[in-house]
Amino acid sequence: MKNISLRLKMFIFSFIIVLFSIATSGAIMLHNLSGAFEKEFGARAIAIARTVSQLTDVQNNVGKPNGFEVIQPIAERIRLTTDVDYIVIIDMKKIRYSHPSESKLGTVFEGGDEIEAFSQHEYISKAQGVLGYSIRAFVPIMNEEGTQQVGVITVGLLTPKWYNLLDEYQFDILISLFWGLAIGLGGSVWVANHLKRQTFNLEPYEIARLVEERSGIIQAMDIGILATDESGNVSFINRLARQYTHFFEQRISRKELFNGTWLAEDILQQHEIYRPLLIHDQMYLVRTFPIRILDQNAGYLIMLTDRKEANMLAEELTGIKMLVDSLRAQQHEYMNRLHSIAGLIQLDRNEEALSLIIDEITDEEEIIQILHDKILDYSIQGLLLGKYSRAKELGVELTIDDDSKLADIMSGFSSGDLVTIIGNLLDNAMEACFECTYKDVRLTLICDKHYLYIEVQDSGLGIIGLPHRIFEYGFTTKQKEGHGIGLALVKQIVESNNGNIQVESTVNIGTNITIEVGMIEEQ
Repeated sequence: MKNISLRLKMFIFSFIIVLFSIATSGAIMLHNLSGAFEKEFGARAIAIARTVSQLTDVQNNVGKPNGFEVIQPIAERIRLTTDVDYIVIIDMKKIRYSHPSESKLGTVFEGGDEIEAFSQHEYISKAQGVLGYSIRAFVPIMNEEGTQQVGVITVGLLTPKWYNLLDEYQFDILISLFWGLAIGLGGSVWVANHLKRQTFNLEPYEIARLVEERSGIIQAMDIGILATDESGNVSFINRLARQYTHFFEQRISRKELFNGTWLAEDILQQHEIYRPLLIHDQMYLVRTFPIRILDQNAGYLIMLTDRKEANMLAEELTGIKMLVDSLRAQQHEYMNRLHSIAGLIQLDRNEEALSLIIDEITDEEEIIQILHDKILDYSIQGLLLGKYSRAKELGVELTIDDDSKLADIMSGFSSGDLVTIIGNLLDNAMEACFECTYKDVRLTLICDKHYLYIEVQDSGLGIIGLPHRIFEYGFTTKQKEGHGIGLALVKQIVESNNGNIQVESTVNIGTNITIEVGMIEEQ
């Protein structure tokens, strides 16, 4: 059946179903028609039997010798007139006094269903008689005074067989069969075409193969994928998403699966959301997309990406960028120093040139030693070295607090997270000092496996308006393209790890931003 089209299948199946339905309906109709005939025959038979039982000649001759000579002609005349199949009159000894077959006259009646009639009861019975299956009425015959029962009259009508009814009503049945098949097959064609349109003209086996292929592709993808219905229940989840969420049951709602996180809240709107999410002490990047079918909300698509892989790439790219910034800044600074030294040598002021070289070497070695002793992550070292060179280029005094120490990366964070946070805070602090006479930026960094503290102070112009708005996505006080994103990322990373951000700013005095996550370990 694989190579048979859906339309042909629908036609064949519908033809069989319609034919079976019509045949069943016809059988039921014949059965009901037969029942109606039996009921009508019974009423007719008992009415005739009552009439015959009231005839004086019948009452006076039942049970008498040669009484059949009077009764038989009367019974036969009435039988032929009323078009019944037989009228049998018997006395109290069950001797027949009338019968369509004269050879039966004088013989004993042996129907088996006549017993109650000898007790002055009248009734209708269905039985197999000498002439076939019939409906027959039994009525007692009383004497002329009505005081004594003298016999029983039986009026019978042979019931028509089903093939007789079929032959009699064949035209009506054929008309019904024709219209039933025509309507059924027309409806089948319409349904088949409608289903083909609904299934994009794909055959069932093509749909099954397509579903299997898509499911295999989604299961093999290197990101976790979940889909919810319009009620918020998870309708699909791939292998990697089960691994990330530790969910292996059959059915669960989005709120139960992501309980305690922002993804469990009613924040999914009709637009894409891209935010980090902490699940089982592991950070993931989450993207949500609304699913719409016929312009109606049909649920949401949720994609989970392990931030370890993204962070590895980010750290690599960030390290290269920091290195390039550092080399560019150092090249600019060294060119200035070399020009100064070359000028002093040309002026034959060798001692001053030597002193300038020693100061430059001492200053560079001092910052490198501080970073080597206090910051044990190469990515952060490279970042701070680049920012230090950048600060010298801008004329900003960048100071790393003596209490600063990075012993380990806090759980839930990565080197890339800290690069993003520290890099954006320092960039904003140095930019805030551009137009100031006194340009000072101070960094305090304390971090271990359970605690993170970052404080950046600047002597810039301060924040005009509401300080906390600087963390809103797209908000910026700078008239340059590409701003308004960095500090929003800082806030997302910190809040995803249940951290706090405090901002204190005074116009024309400076700004102090503090980030704190976790608890300090007791020594």
